[in-house]
Amino acid sequence: MKKSILLLTILCFALLKAQDNRYAIITGAPFLRISPDARSGGLGDQGVATSPDEYSQYWNPSKYVFGSSYSGIGVSYTPYMNKLTNDVFLLNGTFYTFLGEEERSTVAASIYYFNMGEIQLNELIGNDIVEKGTSKPNEFAIDLSYGLKLADVYSMAVTARYIRSDLFNNVDNSYAQTKAANTFAVDVTGYFQSNKTDVFKNYQGRWRAGWGIFNMGPKLDYSDSQENKSYLPTNLRLGVGYDLFFDSENKLGLTFEATKLLVPAPKDVTDSNGTTHTEVPDKSFISGMFSSFGNKDAGKEITYSIAGEYTFKNAFAFRTGYFYENPDKGGRQYITLGAGLKYQSFGIDFSYLITTASVNNALDNTLRFGLTWNFGGDTSSSYDNL
Repeated sequence: MKKSILLLTILCFALLKAQDNRYAIITGAPFLRISPDARSGGLGDQGVATSPDEYSQYWNPSKYVFGSSYSGIGVSYTPYMNKLTNDVFLLNGTFYTFLGEEERSTVAASIYYFNMGEIQLNELIGNDIVEKGTSKPNEFAIDLSYGLKLADVYSMAVTARYIRSDLFNNVDNSYAQTKAANTFAVDVTGYFQSNKTDVFKNYQGRWRAGWGIFNMGPKLDYSDSQENKSYLPTNLRLGVGYDLFFDSENKLGLTFEATKLLVPAPKDVTDSNGTTHTEVPDKSFISGMFSSFGNKDAGKEITYSIAGEYTFKNAFAFRTGYFYENPDKGGRQYITLGAGLKYQSFGIDFSYLITTASVNNALDNTLRFGLTWNFGGDTSSSYDNL
């Protein structure tokens, strides 16, 4: 029963076209919209304008040039839909390093893997159910980014991404006429981090801001039919934050971020017979990005998150955040809690999600965690991040 529900969910992700009056937007490779790391998971699923960390590759790789360590590795694990099954998970691995002694450019690579478990395939022949083997649907993305500090307080980065979505693994193609979908995408991001300035008494402060356009690329083709091509989850993220330094050991960071999906929404179309139906516009991804601002109720497609992070001696961190999505566009609303511990060059992060809406969340009451390792020594930015 649980596996049947999971299979139906996978098929909906791949092929469904929104047909209700809410004009829901459904994309291919939906795993690309799930935050991969525990730190951002504790900050209301945000990261485009937060301070640099090992997982900046997913959120904003232009942050790396402001990092405290010359090189770093991060590995994170997220159980998914654990109320239905125990073999669905997301796994992310990231590596970054500075290029040269001037510390003005970085290169980073990552892999993001979504395993959807094992599903028993059956066929009804007459009155008998015949087993047809098993399916192991999965998706993954491989990224490579380059970041450059254009000024002492501003940097930009570009990311190239290969995406493979194999939702119908081992399914008899003579029935479904499906195949694994492959495509590529590009991200462009920017990050601003001001110098520390005196605020009042002995306190200092620093502004942060970030932006990015993610997953710009051709559609995913799950079959040879044009109707089954799916847009990538292209999105625009904007964020602003502020760090307050109480002293050399205590810091409080506050961040606000907003995300807009840059995909055309389904719309009503009247055919020659006078029948009105809903269909997804067939446009190029570039045209779809611009036309998405004219979607019906486009303002409702914006999600918001606000978060705070308290850090002591760069060794302990406590995090909390809140995420909001309009009820007509998914209705995800939840509070997140998180913590981080660091000893010398090794760190571990945890996060926990609590749904505050009536809509079920696949990560509700899920504990996710990540491990980090820094090496290569401190950078010139390490003092500024204290």
